[in-house]
Amino acid sequence: MESNKPFGLWSATFLVVANMIGAGVFTTSGFSFADLGDRQYVMLAWLIGSGIAICGAISYGQLAQRITESGGEYLFLSRLVHPAAGFIAGWVSLLAGFTGAIAFAATAFESYAVPDAIRPGWLQPGMVGIATILLFGILHSATLKTGVLTQNIVVGLKLALLAGFVGFAFFQYPSGWQGMQIQTEDAEFSIYAIASTLVWISLSFSGFNAAVYVTGEVDNPKTNVPRALLLGTLITTAFYLLLNFVFLYAAPPEQIRNVQDIAAVASQSLGGNSLATLIRVIVSVALLSSVSSMIIAGPRVYAKMADDGVFPKLFNTPTNRLQNVPATAIWLQVICAVTVVYFSTLVSLLDYLSFTLSVSAAITVACLLWTRRDNDTVAKRFIYCSIAALYIAATFTLAILSTVDKPEKLTAFALTIVSGLALYFLVNKKTKTSAG
Repeated sequence: MESNKPFGLWSATFLVVANMIGAGVFTTSGFSFADLGDRQYVMLAWLIGSGIAICGAISYGQLAQRITESGGEYLFLSRLVHPAAGFIAGWVSLLAGFTGAIAFAATAFESYAVPDAIRPGWLQPGMVGIATILLFGILHSATLKTGVLTQNIVVGLKLALLAGFVGFAFFQYPSGWQGMQIQTEDAEFSIYAIASTLVWISLSFSGFNAAVYVTGEVDNPKTNVPRALLLGTLITTAFYLLLNFVFLYAAPPEQIRNVQDIAAVASQSLGGNSLATLIRVIVSVALLSSVSSMIIAGPRVYAKMADDGVFPKLFNTPTNRLQNVPATAIWLQVICAVTVVYFSTLVSLLDYLSFTLSVSAAITVACLLWTRRDNDTVAKRFIYCSIAALYIAATFTLAILSTVDKPEKLTAFALTIVSGLALYFLVNKKTKTSAG
């Protein structure tokens, strides 16, 4: 019997890949090379970041097996800790998580697709980003199957372009790689420098948990959601390691050190202007898929909150009842993201996001340490708790390190928690009054 749920294993996997592969992998390693001083250490940092993300994906997969509904951190924390904890997680998603991330991806897409050098005078900054958000809002609020199909096509194109770029690069290996012929100076290994670099690398791996936001719409979720999380993270890891090897070794070291556009520099060295143009296209497509995937995932959180009565019921009212698309929640997300694109520079917001969302994820994974399933053996529970503990320890360490030179992140985080708690008790009081 054919399932009427729109997300199969590969659709859910593509959602994870789309959330993870954005601008970060194409821009981070030039700065990491400047900080670490050795390309091998940069590759080591990406390998460690991959391991942390894989631990997170496995842990979230275990949580998805316990609770097979859509809603992500809001749902897990509401059911396994306290409704207030879940509400704050949902508040973080609405206030910053998806809204800020969508706005950033849309703005970055505009900067790659329509750089200042070719922007016509009548096209105001932000308009392309806003149009992109509106377009995917229309697609994903119309019919879910159309939205999922569009998402799969964009992600498939992204992976094909990435595979083509990597294949072309390695076809020229090693003679066409100028950087392979040059040895960099030995740099002193520093745990602190590696950890500091991982703070930025970890942003490129955020999104490994994307499938848990649509768990209730995945066919056979107890099996397919954990597999999608792990498979999507492994696919992304493979591309990240291959891409960074190309970026770090294809061009001479002095050309990529402390350079933001490391992907373009490496491409120029390998294939001239044509390959540099291809990288610009690849980044644009990657960012498009990020915008699309987050407009799918984020509204499922607000719809679940509305279904639980801690958010206005309006946001769980589908316009397409046959497919149960949470259209009002999608348009709430679209309006919030468009507002941020229009009014914000996003730089300070991104620093805030990296801390707040990582802490929220670590707290969510911690639920595994005190919950268990009836069929868990002692050995299985020990393995999964160890993986969860490793993810929690690494994530909290990186979050704390990120506040060393920017303590204002803690203030912003505290304000988020306080405002979320205040809103929760206000909503809860009104609900009890209405019920009375």
